[in-house]
Amino acid sequence: MRSRPTLQWVPGPDVLALEPGTTDVAPVADVVSAGDVVVLTGAGISTESGIPDYRGETGSLRTHTPMTYGDFVASESGRQRYWARSHLGWRTIARALPNDGHRAVAALQARGYLSGVITQNVDGLHQAAGARDVIELHGNLDRVICLQCGTTSAREALDRRLRAANPDFEAEVTRINPDGDAELPAAAVREFRLVDCTNCGGVLKPDVVFFGENVPKPRVERCYRLIDEAAAMLVLGSSLTVMSGFRFVRHAAKAGKPVLIVNQGVTRGDPYAAHRVNLPLGQALSELTELL
Repeated sequence: MRSRPTLQWVPGPDVLALEPGTTDVAPVADVVSAGDVVVLTGAGISTESGIPDYRGETGSLRTHTPMTYGDFVASESGRQRYWARSHLGWRTIARALPNDGHRAVAALQARGYLSGVITQNVDGLHQAAGARDVIELHGNLDRVICLQCGTTSAREALDRRLRAANPDFEAEVTRINPDGDAELPAAAVREFRLVDCTNCGGVLKPDVVFFGENVPKPRVERCYRLIDEAAAMLVLGSSLTVMSGFRFVRHAAKAGKPVLIVNQGVTRGDPYAAHRVNLPLGQALSELTELL
């Protein structure tokens, strides 16, 4: 039986006792200039592309409980709720464009400073900006997987099928969340018709890691190898609340590798950081690329 996932994190004395993060990007530039840096990004890097984060000042967890793996697999009504909302919300994610932060990460990689890019985001914006070999820790909303036969397919194909099954489905979207889950009136959700896997008739799920679901072990091991081979780790726009990303910060720090964090607000990884910058990601990364 799976336990309920950790959605919120309350800073403890070890975090509250730290000095606030600075606005000085120069120490980050000094470390990055030596190369072999692994980057870990979170929802904060995509907010400037119009995709809200979960835990910032306007984060969706303040008013919204995201879909969990347990809720999705337990009932058809849970899946109906998710797919109705995601059917509309995904279109906003799909239309989003890379911002200065995504472009800066791609530029740092192209110039040879980065040995790897790991993202907790499911929006594909790093790749759209030109980054290569990005490890999508939590998957990508552009793909769909069948829970019965394991077949994967393009989200665009599913979108066409859902449109055909729900030709009159229209609803006013009141909010879009980082996982593409839009907030809709309950009455609109109840009218939504689901479609099954065309290969076996099984249940379809976005190929993303829901809250309460485990990241595939080979993916985790690949991330650990990247960190073991790197000289430093740079965290961008993540509160590191969930263990899926936080464990890599602890691993890097335990190995004696400098951890640099750029984020608006405190993070769970702050006690492990050699330097912390409190700035919007677009601004901070633009300054970083200029210094380099």
